[in-house]
Amino acid sequence: MKAAIYLAAACCLAMNTYAQTLPATRNKFVVVAHRGNHVQVPENTVAAIEETIRCGADYAELDLRTTKDGQLVLMHNATVDKMTDGKGNVADLTLAEIKQLQVRSTDGKVYRVPTFAEALQACKGRLNIYLDFKAADVPETWKQLQAAGMEKQVIVYLNEKEQYKAWRSTAPEVPLMASLPDGISTPEQLDSFLKKVRIAVFDNITTPEMMAVARKYNVAIWLDVQTPTEGPAHWQAAMSKGIQGVQTDHPEALINYLNANRLRDGITTTASVQ
Repeated sequence: MKAAIYLAAACCLAMNTYAQTLPATRNKFVVVAHRGNHVQVPENTVAAIEETIRCGADYAELDLRTTKDGQLVLMHNATVDKMTDGKGNVADLTLAEIKQLQVRSTDGKVYRVPTFAEALQACKGRLNIYLDFKAADVPETWKQLQAAGMEKQVIVYLNEKEQYKAWRSTAPEVPLMASLPDGISTPEQLDSFLKKVRIAVFDNITTPEMMAVARKYNVAIWLDVQTPTEGPAHWQAAMSKGIQGVQTDHPEALINYLNANRLRDGITTTASVQ
């Protein structure tokens, strides 16, 4: 699970009027492929994006970091050690050095770490991006989104409180997503918070009382369902709460389940769990 962040009130002065318009989707119930559909191919690669499109998910969740020479690349961890045949921090390697690395895979094919521009090109007009903003430059990220014509196909997940002010200053219209901040545990606290800070989606609200406050402020709830034992029971437990989407490690299996139970266009609590 992503760590909850505290979005300070100082970051939100005069920034509470942007339209909370999420990217358009063909389905009412949103399916987000965690790190792209990486069941058969490596995560955070162009191949994972293509697999996300093929299986019919609404978003690919992609992790963004900045290289030593200021280039934007996809990588979940701060280091390249786990995902590639190289070693070192992304922030200490140049793009040229990262491009020489091979992403670890089990199918014998060669995969490379993609730049953000390459990911945008693969997604444009075909797939929305849930951008997990790990450690990157906000103005440069927005510049590349504009250059690719992808401004309306992205939602940005915030990991640090400073990112809220940076995104609101750079691109006030971009919908932002976050975890419920630490220290906010009652409907009254959430109501006070949302009067000051405008968030489009939360990923960790589960009680009816808190969800009612979120609905009051037009905030969607997309829960994470990815676990080592993820399956229909987890999906149904999440959907029974009346949420609007989920993030999954098994998007194709989830979509098949949703279609079989006629759940893709709405929410119900009576699906069969097999």
